[in-house]
Amino acid sequence: MASTSDPSRTLAGILDAAARGVFPPPDGTTTVVPQPGHRDAGVIAFTAHSVVFTDEDPRWVRATLDALGGDPLAATMNPRFLTALLDRTGRTTDTIDLLTVATALPGGPDPALALREIDDPDHPRVARARLRRDDVRVWACEGGGVLVVGRGVAGRWEAAIEVDEDARHRGLGRALASAARHLVPDGDVVWAQQSPGNARSVRVFQAAGFRPVGSEALFLAPRPVLGAPR
Repeated sequence: MASTSDPSRTLAGILDAAARGVFPPPDGTTTVVPQPGHRDAGVIAFTAHSVVFTDEDPRWVRATLDALGGDPLAATMNPRFLTALLDRTGRTTDTIDLLTVATALPGGPDPALALREIDDPDHPRVARARLRRDDVRVWACEGGGVLVVGRGVAGRWEAAIEVDEDARHRGLGRALASAARHLVPDGDVVWAQQSPGNARSVRVFQAAGFRPVGSEALFLAPRPVLGAPR
């Protein structure tokens, strides 16, 4: 498979364009760009075009993809390629997510949602967000819902929600996802990832106006061991 690398492009630029509906050409190739920072590496697959963001040698990326054979359109999300890249970088990953985006909405969230900003670093959703995002803010609402917004990959705004099991099927998840669109600056966009197998979450975000743009596998840097020498 022939891959291309355009070092003049950045991941932030590619994401900004995709949020506007301008995608890389569907030509079956792969663009390799540098990581936007130490924390974030991975793969985004758009329609018939993938983007690998890594500080590894692009020649190694291309050679590894070429060695796979098979369908070039699926090569970057092939478990063999992802495993090879994980092994080479010493990183870990959780899953391949559906990547979605929505434009900001003017005004504040629906007052009926009664969001209140909280500081709860022990909440599992909050702890997970702080490993992956900067400038994390957290809101809770009556009925058992949590909304997290922060700066994630390449500085993009990202949202995540959590709804208690006994509060589901009442529209709370959709209300929280919609609220995220009011909590980022006007004129910006907010991104969200959902595991494709979590059909309920996929439906919630799409009902709130989030559009699918591709799939994404994020590679997490090893967490430092407390007390270990630097």
